[in-house]
Amino acid sequence: MTQINWIAADWGTSHLRVWGMDGDRVVHSADSDQGMARLQRAEFEPALLALVGEWLPDGQVTPVIACGMLGSRQGWVEAPYHGVPCTPLGDRLVTAPTRDLRISVHVVAGLKQPAPADVMRGEETQIAGFLAQNPGWDGVVCLPGTHSKWVHLSAGEVVSFQTFLTGEMFALLSEHSILRHSVAGWNDDGFLQGFDQGMERPDRLLARLFSLRAEALLHGQDAAVARARLSGLLIGAELANTKPYWLGQRVAVIGAHGIARPYAAALDRLSVPVTTCDATELTLAGLGAARAFIPQKGTPCVN
Repeated sequence: MTQINWIAADWGTSHLRVWGMDGDRVVHSADSDQGMARLQRAEFEPALLALVGEWLPDGQVTPVIACGMLGSRQGWVEAPYHGVPCTPLGDRLVTAPTRDLRISVHVVAGLKQPAPADVMRGEETQIAGFLAQNPGWDGVVCLPGTHSKWVHLSAGEVVSFQTFLTGEMFALLSEHSILRHSVAGWNDDGFLQGFDQGMERPDRLLARLFSLRAEALLHGQDAAVARARLSGLLIGAELANTKPYWLGQRVAVIGAHGIARPYAAALDRLSVPVTTCDATELTLAGLGAARAFIPQKGTPCVN
């Protein structure tokens, strides 16, 4: 069995994903639902070892490079935010306390912006991975998700960023509001219709959201069209507000295919040059770049 020489970890609020790495090659992978929100501080190390314990080589310390919510105030160890403008990874990692002598855990810090106030954790690692694969790239990165982010990059640094609750609003409205009775499935034409409306008149967003319910009741609007229109309305309003970011810029959209595709379609409709990138691939590339802050080889394990 091929031995690993480091472990990459993406520790979110609801999930933990880990990869056993041999250089830049994935040897093992695993995941669990042991996200930050489910754990007390003393439970982080056991949750990690439950996934990676069998991968650890004998007789040496294996470094674990981790990003995400384990570095929050409620996480394993607080990794204070780096203030922008700065490189995505800042200048240091924070070491988490461990009992098992086979691992050393190093946490990537998030980024903060004092005005307008904003923060990120986890996305900075994807941005670092993107810059590692695209050195010298200047432009804007869009990271759609529960809290979508628009990030201005220049000279290898994060200059500014802005966060939108678009994904969270879509989940709340489609699953917990009156609209849940009228939305299901997907329709590309419905998305573009909603996007055009949201982009053209973001000030009418709340009225047009309710019209999705009324269209279903009075005119039998298809549930797939309604759900796609809901997404389009929200993303249209978001892009109307982020115009200073994408206008005249090239944009990279980083995310899983299902999340990134609507954003890429919306930007293409606006004739904005778009590059799409896989979030997992860039997370691994960013965590790999963070290895520069620690020794590259495992050190002897002393009991």
